[in-house]
Amino acid sequence: MMKIAYTMAHGRGELDLLLSDLAARLEERGLKARGIVQTNTECGSYHGCDMDVRVLPDGPIIRISQNLGKEAKGCRLDPDAMASAVTAVGHSMQVDFDVFLLNKFGKQEAEGRGFRDLLAEALEKGATVIAGTNPLNADVFEEFAGGMATNVPADIDALLAWYDQVNEEA
Repeated sequence: MMKIAYTMAHGRGELDLLLSDLAARLEERGLKARGIVQTNTECGSYHGCDMDVRVLPDGPIIRISQNLGKEAKGCRLDPDAMASAVTAVGHSMQVDFDVFLLNKFGKQEAEGRGFRDLLAEALEKGATVIAGTNPLNADVFEEFAGGMATNVPADIDALLAWYDQVNEEA
């Protein structure tokens, strides 16, 4: 059985905080987590925030955004930094782990890049996978999961209960 779920939150930064909290709670239980969680630093109203990800379980922290200036409207994701994060997570997956967390199944993953291969690898290794996504990419995530993903409400207790349920049955 594939143990895969996704969650969506609508407030700015809400999903990042939720998944960071989930990683901490799972680690407190003695579970070994891999993947990334995101922390954002506000940069003023003119261009949002700096996006940093922490490679689980204990770093490094990688800035995945680039400052394109206050007039920029395009995607601020730094593809080289994202590739570094993918590589770092791949290296961290060389030892056994219980759960794989991905802060966001986004455009990169929807297009077959980013963390997509590592998500598949985590599932192949029998890990529980929990990813954040948004309504734009939820259908692609469902397709990636072969229709076997569970949409869990963006609530720490609901995510922990889902984790416990799928790992009780295994």
